[in-house]
Amino acid sequence: MTNGQDKDGKPTVRIKKYANRRLYNTATSSYVTLDYLAQMVREGQDFTVEDAKTGEDITRSVLTQIIVEEEAKGQNMLPINFLRQLISLYGDNLQFLVPRYLEQSMEAFTKNQEQMRQYMRESFGGIFPFDRFQEMSKQNIAFFEQAMRMWSPFRGNQQSETAAPTPKPEAKPADLDDLKAQMQALQKQLETLAQANQAAPNRSKDEKPE
Repeated sequence: MTNGQDKDGKPTVRIKKYANRRLYNTATSSYVTLDYLAQMVREGQDFTVEDAKTGEDITRSVLTQIIVEEEAKGQNMLPINFLRQLISLYGDNLQFLVPRYLEQSMEAFTKNQEQMRQYMRESFGGIFPFDRFQEMSKQNIAFFEQAMRMWSPFRGNQQSETAAPTPKPEAKPADLDDLKAQMQALQKQLETLAQANQAAPNRSKDEKPE
């Protein structure tokens, strides 16, 4: 039993979660585990998870639970500093930018991942080119820091208001236009970074090792 198709045309599997925390795959009529769902993700099989009693979509919480389980196994893909920065942005006025930024970053990484695998096979015989990967990572980190600096005036104002509350005039149309312009500039920088990361492996492909 499915409830639609994902972007690749594959059927989206419907998973039900019961009060006893058991997960039921309606497509195979069998109970499954979090490890099973993790494998479905790796294989590119899309699925949704709903509460069997209320029908509420709880896919996000289940995916988060899978990440927690993987981290508990010692995978340690999420650096502590990243987790601290992510937590600090909850409730911040930058929070609405974070999901789209992370989504675009992971999309760029996924595209580069396939190019890097091909680059390994053709140029290094399977040896991973760590220097190229580190260069791409540094570019992503540098962009994130630049984005934070771009919005730092807003955070600075917020902190000063907390220390000494003062009457604040309502935002003028010009201020809103300036905010919109900065958002558009941030979006352009995201697109530029994605294009630069995508082009990097192609340039290295033409370079032959000595």
